Amino acid sequence: MKKNLMKWLGLGLLTVSLAACGGAKSGGDDAKQASSAETEAGKEESKAEAENTEDLGDSLTLYCSMTDDDVDTVLEGFNELYPDITVEVVNGSAGELFARLKAESANPQGDVMLGGMNQADGDKNKDIFEPFISVHEDELPDKYKSNNGFYNYDHLSSVVFCVNTDLEKELGLDIKDYKDLLDPKLEGKIVFSDPNESSAAWNNISNIMAVYGNDSDEAWSMIEGLMKNKMVIQGSSSACFKNVADGEYVVGLTYEDGASTLLKSGAENIKLVYPASGSSNFAFGCAVVKGAPHMAAAKAMVNFLMSAESQTARGNALGTIRLTNPNAKIDYKYIPKDEDVKWVDRDIEWLINNKDQVLEHWNKLYTEYYK
Repeated sequence: MKKNLMKWLGLGLLTVSLAACGGAKSGGDDAKQASSAETEAGKEESKAEAENTEDLGDSLTLYCSMTDDDVDTVLEGFNELYPDITVEVVNGSAGELFARLKAESANPQGDVMLGGMNQADGDKNKDIFEPFISVHEDELPDKYKSNNGFYNYDHLSSVVFCVNTDLEKELGLDIKDYKDLLDPKLEGKIVFSDPNESSAAWNNISNIMAVYGNDSDEAWSMIEGLMKNKMVIQGSSSACFKNVADGEYVVGLTYEDGASTLLKSGAENIKLVYPASGSSNFAFGCAVVKGAPHMAAAKAMVNFLMSAESQTARGNALGTIRLTNPNAKIDYKYIPKDEDVKWVDRDIEWLINNKDQVLEHWNKLYTEYYK
């Protein structure tokens, strides 16, 4: 299988303001019933597809917001199973790729999307993805099963602080929890991304809600405190760990997989801090594009991504990402074991129903402190 790696540069959509992680309301009982029916239909279709021996074709286009190492690992494993399928990878941020998918909906060019799709999206993307659930769905814990009938949750994104240990020491700090980020010594030295655009930023906002209470005064007091301390808002989620390693900032509010790749590459001046008051995660997924030109190959890719065998190979090759199939046997090398982290639970349904109002509140505060 040949890999053609491309960067998507345009279609005039890079300025589109799209949250990578959704903001739709759940739509009430009717929507839930429709989603449940689609889920069951998707499961049956997935099982039938697995038993179908039809030719998968020789091409597949994967839209992907994952790291290069992750993509390469996925392609290597997929190639072992399907050596005759040429995979073309279109890289981009989740927001960029969603914009492209919407623009192409009348004439789809992509087959599968991987990354940038989390549990709190609800049904907002039902118009661009095919109802299809992997044959491995029943192997997953209930909390990682599809809640919309077209997302298949293959990996987790956990919240961490990426801390530059050299700068932390210079300031005489010991950063362990959110309250430590309000220290005046960190004024202008904390970096974050925009939750209107970045799935990683929405992930972190969701964790603050999980720790302090959904829409609570305590949660908003913490967010406002960070803004008062002149937390820097960057456009790119990767800036929240890369710029910390480069010494531009002391702390980045970021995600585990991204920051731990620095440790994997040999960085000795950063550490991952899991908030002492609790860390949590979203399950992120993959999905088949509605009307995908290579539909059979697309479904084969999703089934591959959800299998224990694939996740075992992927997890051990990367060592930086938590995966969802409990039958996968993974020895995580650069992140702690689950039992060594204090985890808190998220109310996914609340996040689905209330993302719009949370972002509205965030934007009001942002205008007050940054404009």
